[in-house]
Amino acid sequence: MMKFFNAILLFFSLVLAAQTKSEVYKIKYDKFENGKKTGENIEIYVYNQMVFLSKPTDKIQQYIDLKNNYNVSTIKDKNTVFKKITPFDSLPISKKENDTRVILGYDCQHVSFSYFSNRIDVWYTEKAAVKGTPNSNYLPNKNALVLEMVYNGNQTLTASSITKVKNYEPFINYDDKTVLVDKSEFEEILINSRYTKLHIFENENLNFDPKSIIPKEKDLIADKVYHFSNGSVVLKKIKITPELKNSNSIFAKLTCKSNGDAYDRTGSVFIIPAKKEGDMTTLLDAYLHGLDRLPIYTDNKKNKYQGIIKEKGYLPAIEILRFFTPFGVNYFNDKRKINNYNWAKEVVYKEDVSSLVPTDEDEIWIGIFIGNYDAGGHTISLELDAYPLMNNNEGKLTKKKYIASLFSTVNTMEMSGQNYGGLFSNDTLKVNFEIKEDLQNLQLLYTTTGHGGWENGDEFVPRMNKLFIDGQEVFKIIPWRTDCATYRLSNPASGNFSDGLSSSDLSRSNWCPGTLTPPYIIPLTNLLKGNHVIEVVIEQGPNEGPSTNHWNVSGVLVGQLNN
Repeated sequence: MMKFFNAILLFFSLVLAAQTKSEVYKIKYDKFENGKKTGENIEIYVYNQMVFLSKPTDKIQQYIDLKNNYNVSTIKDKNTVFKKITPFDSLPISKKENDTRVILGYDCQHVSFSYFSNRIDVWYTEKAAVKGTPNSNYLPNKNALVLEMVYNGNQTLTASSITKVKNYEPFINYDDKTVLVDKSEFEEILINSRYTKLHIFENENLNFDPKSIIPKEKDLIADKVYHFSNGSVVLKKIKITPELKNSNSIFAKLTCKSNGDAYDRTGSVFIIPAKKEGDMTTLLDAYLHGLDRLPIYTDNKKNKYQGIIKEKGYLPAIEILRFFTPFGVNYFNDKRKINNYNWAKEVVYKEDVSSLVPTDEDEIWIGIFIGNYDAGGHTISLELDAYPLMNNNEGKLTKKKYIASLFSTVNTMEMSGQNYGGLFSNDTLKVNFEIKEDLQNLQLLYTTTGHGGWENGDEFVPRMNKLFIDGQEVFKIIPWRTDCATYRLSNPASGNFSDGLSSSDLSRSNWCPGTLTPPYIIPLTNLLKGNHVIEVVIEQGPNEGPSTNHWNVSGVLVGQLNN
């Protein structure tokens, strides 16, 4: 009889254990911002001492393992799942607060956390049958159920219900064989998974090479790198991928280091349309067949400038990034050692170029120019980083881009004899253009840098720039940079003067060695359809003997087409 009762007792114990193990709790939290309910909510599930914080479709899966006292995060990159384990004793430490409040009938204690200069207030109970938190970083202890969480006093998650659910299928995508990575490695994988890197150029050399062979036009293909203008230009035709077409933002990321050239040089990243209308001429025609393919702009003193303005049958390149190489970074690091000067290994430039990349096209040519006469030159790499649309930007895809390059005096064929933009000492730059479409948010992106590298040259003398459209002044500025000394450690080959300054420290006309020069954004929302004239006026200084001044200016209209 005793064996019978023991068997019955064991049976009920197993049933009770099975019921306890199979019970699944769902905790629902409502979101509030500045005290107002947003209509959004999140749900977490607790099953068998595991808290499930993610939906099965989420890229990042997050779990709280209450049994083993650690958090688990997983991410799938290509065909590999990686996991990160965070022990509870490495989580932010809570500070006990004195007040309490009642939430869902539970008397809740109050603790606060400080994390990355943010304050997080948490109210929790230890009396509930279920344990957990909606954020794995903020768990007061393993016996706590967090019922309210407030971020910086204005964003709140408040539990609205705790219910048992049936037919819940827990999703666990890791086991003992899953690749374990540390926190920093996981963070890198996570960030890189959120956007797409399109590698355009990798470790290409831009130098002066008179023996550089110009390819034949009929042999040009996509995804192959070509060198032009005696080695100082690289070009590649790329496809506009779905990631680019569907992106919210596109950034150009350029890395540069010296391969022998000691000087600060003008650089430009630019786009040439791959599809030409009729007999349209582009800069690519000049790279292939010579400067005489470009139309001529003649100033008041009969000086000639090749291919600098938009006109019938010709489109200037679209400049997307103006940069300046530093004085000899990397190559000269060991050749000019100075105690406590830790020279940079390379310079990285990164800029938002979303409005300048014609994502409505199928293909484009993208190129990089660095003006130099050095056999070693510079080594560059370029990628386009495409960041996807977020939920609140879904409507952005309905607007087609409007991009129209109006002028560019950046002589990317300098090493083939293209003239510098020195016309402003005796003339203005005048461009006729027509707007044929109804446009929204029309802007002119105007990039300007002054050059003339002696004491009285325009590189070192502030000069007024003015822009007029149809005779009306729309913009004026004295473009000037006073922060060049910030970048001293990128300029090992920069000369040092008797007063303690270095050449790279000196203020300049809107550029510094080793930096970007972003465009000025000029709103033109009142500009209507029709014919217009834009005029660039710069108070360029006089030349002195063989020393000459010039200005590199480019102007691109951008906006959206009305549907």
